[in-house]
Amino acid sequence: MILLISDLHLEEKRPDITRAFLHFLDTRARQAEALYILGDFFEVWIGDDAMSPFQRRIAQALHALSETGTRIYLMHGNRDFLIGRDFCRAAGCTLLADPTRVELNGEPVLLMHGDSLCTRDLGYIRLRRWLRNPLSLWLLRHLPLATRQKLARKLRQESRAQTRMKASEITDVTPEEVPRVMAAHGVRTLIHGHTHRPAIHRLEVEGQPAQRIVLGDWDRQGWALQVDDQGGFRQAPFALD
Repeated sequence: MILLISDLHLEEKRPDITRAFLHFLDTRARQAEALYILGDFFEVWIGDDAMSPFQRRIAQALHALSETGTRIYLMHGNRDFLIGRDFCRAAGCTLLADPTRVELNGEPVLLMHGDSLCTRDLGYIRLRRWLRNPLSLWLLRHLPLATRQKLARKLRQESRAQTRMKASEITDVTPEEVPRVMAAHGVRTLIHGHTHRPAIHRLEVEGQPAQRIVLGDWDRQGWALQVDDQGGFRQAPFALD
């Protein structure tokens, strides 16, 4: 069994989500061969050098899971793209590039956070391109801690304000971008998060049946996609408490 989750947005202000996640690690995740976390794991991450006691607690819980034999893979989201090697070492997890092609039960599957598929949101795509530039990342990581904290607050406030004003189709994936990316990577299954619109979408890629699986966000409930040993995909919500 393999499990995939995303968009937990862990923060101290949401102890209900934290409790549910820690319970998930102690129960269901211990039965899994691998756990994939596809971005926006934390609500905000300003650098490994600024890890709070709360974030260290999460890293320790992940490390404890890894010691039971469950492999853990983590992908950057748009909220936590500054997660680096120090956190991954403390958490016992492997950092994945976005996108990454993997094999799940013998089938090639493309894993993404999902924000790069929202190409109609031109302002965000421009910002994303700048933030993910290696030079920009180096500069951000070397800013004073207080400056990074101020910048993170500013970006979050602007993101919330702009998201409320944008049409829903702007903040969702671009339909034409999905088959293009899937064809480029030679897959018939794409799994991503980011949009907070959990669903399984049927489509065609180069004339062949394909599917796009959108992971759910942890807010009013938790979500986990399970890939069973026969290659089936099952996703269902569960209560946080």
